Amino acid sequence: MSPRLLQNFNGGRAVIATANRSAVEALDVTLAKLGVAAEYRPVTETRTEIDLAGLNAERDILFIDGDLDIAIAGEPGEASRLPPVPVIGLVGVEAPSRLKNLINLGATAFLRKPVHGAAVYTALFLGINQFLLRTDMSARLEDMERRRRGRRSVVKAIVALMADAGIDDDAAYDRLRRESMRLRRSLEEHCETYLATRAPTPDRTAPAGELSLRHADRT
Repeated sequence: MSPRLLQNFNGGRAVIATANRSAVEALDVTLAKLGVAAEYRPVTETRTEIDLAGLNAERDILFIDGDLDIAIAGEPGEASRLPPVPVIGLVGVEAPSRLKNLINLGATAFLRKPVHGAAVYTALFLGINQFLLRTDMSARLEDMERRRRGRRSVVKAIVALMADAGIDDDAAYDRLRRESMRLRRSLEEHCETYLATRAPTPDRTAPAGELSLRHADRT
């Protein structure tokens, strides 16, 4: 199920990075009407640094001016490229390179400068809800990949339990599934734990003398 669309932004905090505050005066006014507090990042000439780790995913929205040279601390991993909060780009010069930079920073909506108050709600709605949809999709894909990797453990655990308990594959799978449900953990996680804690079995293909030596070593 897709996440519910967010329509009320009251209680949020807008973290704004821009060197041209006069171009975003309407943003301040409209955000206040929507119950969103505004906080500006310090800018030196045309450069600012944003620490992603210091942002709160539950309330923050990041507004980034595409005309700035942005330094990002705690940049998201290359695998996901997802920032921890919604990003809305403030666009002045519509150069492809600057738009690309905003996209790479995770922007899911844009506002033209100078900002017009009538456009702010739409940008918030699109930016935040697209961010939520992308985050949900990323989590689903990550869970699917984790389960795919875990299937190998499931197969190995079924084979191991068949050997340990002398049962067929259906019975082994059913037992593992019921135990995972009882312990309230995923089947893949339970199978990995079962394999990790399972008592080692002797190598039946080794000579009898070697088996005895291995047993003596363990004692």
